[in-house]
Amino acid sequence: MKALVLTEYNQFDLQDVPKPSIRPNEVLVRVQAVGICGSDVHGMDGSSGRRIPPIVMGHEASGIIAEVGSEVKNWATGDRVTFDSTVYVLDDWYSRRGQYNLSDGREVVGVSTPDFKRNGAFAEYVAIPQHILYAVPDNVSFTQAALVEPVAVALHAVNLTPIQVNDSAVVVGSGMIGLFVIQVLKLAGCGTIIAIDLDDDRLALAQKLGATHIINAKSGDVAKQVQDLTHGRGADVSFEVVGAGPTVKTAIDCVRKGATVTLVGNLAPTVEMPLQAIVTRQLRLQGSCAINGEYEAALALISSGRVNVEAILSAEVPLEEGADWFKRLYNKEKGLIKVVLKP
Repeated sequence: MKALVLTEYNQFDLQDVPKPSIRPNEVLVRVQAVGICGSDVHGMDGSSGRRIPPIVMGHEASGIIAEVGSEVKNWATGDRVTFDSTVYVLDDWYSRRGQYNLSDGREVVGVSTPDFKRNGAFAEYVAIPQHILYAVPDNVSFTQAALVEPVAVALHAVNLTPIQVNDSAVVVGSGMIGLFVIQVLKLAGCGTIIAIDLDDDRLALAQKLGATHIINAKSGDVAKQVQDLTHGRGADVSFEVVGAGPTVKTAIDCVRKGATVTLVGNLAPTVEMPLQAIVTRQLRLQGSCAINGEYEAALALISSGRVNVEAILSAEVPLEEGADWFKRLYNKEKGLIKVVLKP
């Protein structure tokens, strides 16, 4: 089969590689659409440490079941499916507690680290365990289904965060995940949703998708602007969806005393924290890791039109053009948010 292989950092090659063999509990999915994730873009240069070459990346995908393993139940060839990005064991201590995203020994599709390597969906076929499969509704396209994973990431972050109807929320970063967080916050009943970014075009899109106010971080005292919009107190909750020191600080600075700050971005291994401000203002900081059962809800929201995934789609291109589009995303080409490859 054809696969887009990261052969060394910053180098992709379209190669002929063996079609994956499946285990008894797995299915072979013929990939129809796969999204380039921001984590893939940052993984290709080695900065994240989670895409060690050679590796076939790609964890946001959909397709058609081409083959089923001998122990697979309730799935058949021809079924339209998508899948969770986390591969976990069912009898793990965390999985039994309903926290499979934290399970020991978990793997991620399309990721390679010193501890594991699991080839992903930048290919014609990918092998997937049956227990992370989800059926794609008839009215959801393969391209839409390839964007379920980031919607589910946003849902998980919001589900972790204590939100009441008419609360105020700040979202720092208006990339793909940030735009989905904004849409989910609107559905959750937030009355004030403030998007913060450096890009005016992304901020305009954030406003279109549900942000009630937008702030360009270059426009001055961001925390003061947020206070002016929130009765002088600061927001009830904030979400950091970039993963860098300055944006984490912004997410902390923009909330009221006693607020919750949810950290979703995961680019920098370490960041500096304003410890005294966190302690004396009694802030709750929490991480949000991947997905923990939100796939069905994400599919339903897309199917019903309550979450708009097409608005963030920049291009649909053949897998053969993947290397070029990776470079364009890496170089932060203006207007690009999400690219979906079609094997």
